[in-house]
Amino acid sequence: MPSSEILTRPETRVPVVATADVVVVGGGPAGISAAVSAARNGAQVTLVERYPYLGGLASGGMVLVLDDMHNDTEISVRGLAMEIIERMHAKGLCVYPPEADRDPAVRMTDAMWRKWSRWGLFDFYANNKPYPIIFSASFDPDGFKQASLDMVREAGVELRLHSWFQSTIVEDGRAAGVIVETKEGAQAMRGSIIVDATGDLDVAASTGAPFADGAYIVTTVSRMGGVDTDEAERFQFEEPERFAEIDRQARRLIGGCWQHWWLKTPLPGIVWCNCPHMSGFDGLKVADLTAAEFEGRRRMQAVLEFAREHVPGFERAYFVDFAPQTGVRQTRLLEGEYVVTKRDVKERVHFHDSVCRGRDYYTPYRALLPQGVDQLLVAGRHYSATSQAQKISREIPPCMAMGEAAGIAAAQALDAGIMVRDVDVRAIQKQMRAQGADPGDRPAANALVREAA
Repeated sequence: MPSSEILTRPETRVPVVATADVVVVGGGPAGISAAVSAARNGAQVTLVERYPYLGGLASGGMVLVLDDMHNDTEISVRGLAMEIIERMHAKGLCVYPPEADRDPAVRMTDAMWRKWSRWGLFDFYANNKPYPIIFSASFDPDGFKQASLDMVREAGVELRLHSWFQSTIVEDGRAAGVIVETKEGAQAMRGSIIVDATGDLDVAASTGAPFADGAYIVTTVSRMGGVDTDEAERFQFEEPERFAEIDRQARRLIGGCWQHWWLKTPLPGIVWCNCPHMSGFDGLKVADLTAAEFEGRRRMQAVLEFAREHVPGFERAYFVDFAPQTGVRQTRLLEGEYVVTKRDVKERVHFHDSVCRGRDYYTPYRALLPQGVDQLLVAGRHYSATSQAQKISREIPPCMAMGEAAGIAAAQALDAGIMVRDVDVRAIQKQMRAQGADPGDRPAANALVREAA
């Protein structure tokens, strides 16, 4: 049972184990991009990650579709997000629809829907059915881990895994480093600029920067093997009435999921289950995260047993694995120099200081800047946005674009000897384009060309 006892620990001496121009905390998609981008632009970078792998919720959380990176027929997120996709694709560990299948003349046909829908590579925001097939990518989690390691190594980033963030070092109003907990004890890393890519705003919150508390569904993601996906798809499309009834029963056992409770992956016979969706769990509380593991596994075990008996193609199905990271979608949200609203996202508001894009929305540089502390940048799902805005703008590719922009900004601040909040946004935009990314400085045809304050 919980105790009210408080212990006071004596002050300890913490060795400084690394000094860098830029220290990035969090080796998820945004952190990888920030570290690689800063290093490729000439900065000395240390990347800190609590787990023994890179990729965060993409790999460890097994969020195995990269989407929210298209605007109608235009690919709106490129740069490092596209690079990691192509690296995985070259190894046969990533699948995406070829350009011919995304052509407006065929992308909404029944044939394309049958070919691609069980990969999850369609525009679920569209109002018409079948949903149009768009550019998005299905990938293998270990493929993401290896591609991330390759990119970090090639860029010359110093990587420190197994290092759990503890607190931020703040000196004279500036973020000057971080302290982490390790098997060797507490360790410190100093940096001229710090990037918070933790997903939960751990670094910025530690400095006292203002933030809002958010909450959303959590998921214990899993994969099943031994599935005859050809037979399962045949059942869906050739026996639609029976399929619909059985699918309703499966979804009832799950208790909450997207349109498809299972999707194909690049590995034959292995399917991805991005469910159950569970509300009422706080992604910052140990007891809630523990309870979510019990509840998620309970529901999915029931689904597996049901599928073996009732779903053609699943007769020999078994669990391959459950994600080592709980699928937490929202916790703390930065209240930065600008707070992106749901209206900004839905109405595609264009900002003069946009440095990255999602499918059809724009992120201003000010949304990466905390209030009250200098030399700190925030990149990832905990960026400065309202809870409702974050729920529709938190996908992995846009977060990678945020990280890429943050890495450029850090390198440019170092080169100019200025604060990160004083970097010329036009220079960030120019370098993003030089790296093959789209900073959103040129509003798309369907954007409302209205400058936000």
